[in-house]
Amino acid sequence: MPTIHIELHKGRTLEQKTACARAVVNAVKEHLGAPPEATQVIFVDVEKPDWMMGAKLAEGGPAR
Repeated sequence: MPTIHIELHKGRTLEQKTACARAVVNAVKEHLGAPPEATQVIFVDVEKPDWMMGAKLAEGGPAR
């Protein structure tokens, strides 16, 4: 059973996440042969102040 975790900045709509999950499930089916009902997609919403890239916060400010 494939489980895909997607971490992203908070703020995406349910419709956006649903469309993404469908695309991911279809890709897993096509490339790995896993049936859609066996594939799990887990979204983890992260606030921008909690997301660091290098020494900078994702929202553009320096890390303190």
